Parts: sequence; structure tokens; C-alpha cells
Amino acid sequence: MKPITVSGLNTQIKSILESHFEIVYVEGEVSKVTYHSSGHMYFTIKDEKSAINCAMWKSNLSKMKFKLKVGDKILVYGAINLYIPRGEYKLIAQSITPSGIGELQLAFERLKEELSKLGYFDIEKKKPLPKFPKRIALITSSTGAALQDMLRVAKKRWLLSKFYLFDVLVQGDGAAEDIARKIKKADEYIFDDGDGFDLIIVGRGGGSKEDLWAFNERVVADAIYEAKTPIISAVGHEIDYLISDFVADKRAATPSNAIEIALPDKNEMLMMIDEMINSFNFRYETILHKKEKILSHLFELFEANSIFNKLLEKQREIKFTKNQYLSKINSIIEKKENNLINLRKAFEIMSPLKKLHQQKEKMEFLKTSIKSVTSEILKMKEKQLNSLKELFEISNPKKREKEGFGEIIKNNKRVSLNEIKIDDIFFIENTKITIKAKALDKKERDVL
Repeated sequence: MKPITVSGLNTQIKSILESHFEIVYVEGEVSKVTYHSSGHMYFTIKDEKSAINCAMWKSNLSKMKFKLKVGDKILVYGAINLYIPRGEYKLIAQSITPSGIGELQLAFERLKEELSKLGYFDIEKKKPLPKFPKRIALITSSTGAALQDMLRVAKKRWLLSKFYLFDVLVQGDGAAEDIARKIKKADEYIFDDGDGFDLIIVGRGGGSKEDLWAFNERVVADAIYEAKTPIISAVGHEIDYLISDFVADKRAATPSNAIEIALPDKNEMLMMIDEMINSFNFRYETILHKKEKILSHLFELFEANSIFNKLLEKQREIKFTKNQYLSKINSIIEKKENNLINLRKAFEIMSPLKKLHQQKEKMEFLKTSIKSVTSEILKMKEKQLNSLKELFEISNPKKREKEGFGEIIKNNKRVSLNEIKIDDIFFIENTKITIKAKALDKKERDVL
């Protein structure tokens, strides 16, 4: 099973409640009543076992002839309404009357019970009203105030509907039959384009029960029940409840209220269009804002990963490394400069010039001595050099080399002949020639 939203559930409940309890007539005792500053009235009615919250809007409340008080026993005529945002339902009162039944009321109740058993009031048989009716038949008196009230409200409310009057008797002898006949005529009427009326409004202004009794007659109830065109019953004031109200597809508290029900309110339509535009703009701006955030994020990612930024980062690293290097070099130079300054100070403290001056005299003395000693040393060294030259001449290999003599080299070392073994490889060299040789035999000679 696919889940639905809370709003979806409340919407479905609202549809079921309002379609099955479109018209209710409830008797009860007032247990709480509040006249709100907005002009609306909120109250509760109860019996021995339960209670229900009710409301009456300002438009209907202004027409009440008495002020409601706690403890009043009343009859409330209205419809069930559910407020979707909070999931709360109320009985919305269209009219309120004191409790009590007279002779006409008894007849009314009996006919009502009979027709109810026949299914005249069944909710499922109620025809839906068109949202935007083009042609509306008004079945009422041409001389009554109700007609002018309806036309006046229609002019303020919606200008796209056309009204057609079916003049009837609304009270007295023959009124019920005339009303039923005009209902049938309007229901069967066909225009040149092949369409009929979108809606029929049957009504008249207020009056006594006797004045309004034509709309409680069975013939009128039959005509309304058998009509194929949706019908609104708009008879009397909000406190008047008639058989035509129950049989009709919709009951209006007054003729003016029938027009309010039948026609959309142009101001509400304009407000709804404005709300739709505002909602569209809000959603558009929300989506645009989200897309801007995504684009900004992508741009930041692009900037963070671009070659240019990476080069800048490397340049910053190089600059940082360079600054560190220069800082260390400057620190070393500064340290060396400090050392040099310290050495200079130490040098100044030691006064080498003074010491030089002191040594100058010694140097002058030594100069003379050195010259004498140097002269003697040079003479001695010259003798030694001459002696070395003579020794060198005597030891010169070229001069020492004799015919038939050479050096024996083994493993890059000069060795004696005694160290040579049979099968050894060795070299015999003089100053000019190198000979590779192998010891084939070895004999020792007696030395005399």
C-alpha cells in the first residue's frame, strides 16, 4: 500500500464529510458561545452523551434575530466542514432557530420523513454544482426583492454568467404548481447551441411559514428531485428550512446567498491567482537559489582545482620557502655580524696596535739577528744541498744500472730472487725494458 501525506488524508476526509453531511439539521443545547471580534460566532451544542463545535460566519450571524446564550435549546441548520491544516471538523451553521414545533412544522416533518424514506434527500443523488456556470435560470417573482438582491450580488461577484428569469407565483393558491411547472420548463430548455442551463436557482424572499409554504409542497419536491439540472433552493431567510432545501442539490440561506454559492468570487479568484503567482515566484526563487548555491559550489570546486590556482599555490609555497630561506640567511648574517662586532670589540680591547708597537722594536732587533742567522743557515743549507746532489748522482738508477742486472717484480712488488717459486709468473725490469717470465726450475748455489 502506497502511503499518503497527512494533508492528503485530511483532504479525503474533508471530501467524504462534506459530501455526506452537506446539509444537517441538528438540535441541541448551547453549552458555550463566543462572539468573536471578527464578527463570527463560535459555539458548542450538546446532548446527554456528546457535543460538537459549531461556527456561524459573520454574513449569516448578522441576519439572526436573537442573541444566543448558554442553555438555549436550538435547531442548527448547516453543513459539516473540516479544516485541513489542523484536521478539525465543525458544524458551520447557516441558520439557527429556537427549538419548538407548531402545526405547520409537524406537517413539514411528516413530509420530510416520507421523502427521506423515498431517497429524495440522499447525498449520493445530489448533483454537483458547476464551478463556472454560463447560463443560470432564476425561478422567482419578477416583482420580488429577491430578484434584485440576486442580480445585485451577481454584478459584484461575477460578470461572466447570464441570467434568465422564469417569473412565478411564490405564494398563495397555485404557487406550488407554477413553481413546479417552471422548474420543469427550465430543466428542459435548450438553447441554439444545443446546451441547456448550467444551474437553476429556485427562491424568494422571507416571509411567514404560511407565505413560504409553497416550497414545502410535494409537487415542488417532485419537480426538483426529477430535474437533471443542478438546483439551488434559496427560500426565505437563514432560519427558514423548507422541503425544497432538502431535495435541492444545494441549499442557500437566502437568495443572495444562492448567488454567492453559485458564482465564484472574482476577488477571491484574483487573490487565488495572486497566491499562485506568489507561490510560483517563491518556488522559482527557491529553486533558483538552490541552483545558484550548486553553481557557486561547483565554481568554488573549479577554482580550487584550476591550474591557475595550483600555480598560485605553488608560487605561495615558493614565496614562503624563499622568505624562510631569507629569514634564516638574515639571521645567520645578523649572528655573524654580531660575532664580528664582538670580535672587533675584543680586538679593540686587546689593542693589537700596542702589541705591534711593542713587537716592532723586537722585530728590528730580530731583523738584524735573522739576517745573520739566515746567512749562516743558507750557507749550511747550501752545503747540505751540494751533498745531496752528490748523493743523488751516486744513487741515480741510470748510473747504477749494470749490464745484465734488473729488478724482479711479482704482484706489483719488488721481490728478491729467493722469493720466486717454481711456476710463478713475474717480471724482470730495468729502466728501459720489462720482461714477463715464468720460473721453470729453481736451484740454489753454494756461496763461497
